[in-house]
Amino acid sequence: MGSKNKLKRFKENETFANVFQPTRDELVNNQYNLKGNWNKTFFKNNNPLVLELGCGKGEYSVALAKKYPNKNFIGIDIKGARFWRGAKTAIEEKLPNVAFLRTQIELIDFAFGQGEVDEIWITFPDPQIKYKRTKHRMTNAEFLKRYKTILKPEGVVNLKTDSEFMHGYTLGLLHGAGHEVLYANHNVYKQEGSPEEVTSIQTYYESQYLEQNKPITYIRFKIK
Repeated sequence: MGSKNKLKRFKENETFANVFQPTRDELVNNQYNLKGNWNKTFFKNNNPLVLELGCGKGEYSVALAKKYPNKNFIGIDIKGARFWRGAKTAIEEKLPNVAFLRTQIELIDFAFGQGEVDEIWITFPDPQIKYKRTKHRMTNAEFLKRYKTILKPEGVVNLKTDSEFMHGYTLGLLHGAGHEVLYANHNVYKQEGSPEEVTSIQTYYESQYLEQNKPITYIRFKIK
């Protein structure tokens, strides 16, 4: 994407009522007034709050919002030029139950209050295979701690990935730390009984992986 195009998207994001771009200072200094108040202030209802972390173009967030009008969705990514597409689609299709937040996943517990979130989706994260990159792996122990803070006691996390490595790493970590694995599947499109919201919604890249016969893995779990 050209820098001109990017700038245009950044500018347009600033005009979207469903896009939020707090500064790092605002978050870290606990000055972000939406923290703990997303439903009250923005969605104006008490419906379950669901986050998609590293939402890319926001396809999954938008598709979930259409499928579940009685839930509120927030797609989160540091790359605003990417989720511009999802935000624009949500506005064009008048979807009141989806928003986008531009921030780093590392700051997630500064953007949401304790026990504010019902569910988290992590869709096709970078597996960060190199050993030195483990601190950026979105299901490492540090990230799980942050998720636990913002999740309700019964809250769940969903991981959908084409990376067998990420799937295995996460399962091992969950079992090792005594977290509760509710469902795990190495190939959701080939095995019967896969959860419907996992197979009925596909991102652009996911459909490409499927064309290449790449298995899509899925884990649903609770952080203890």
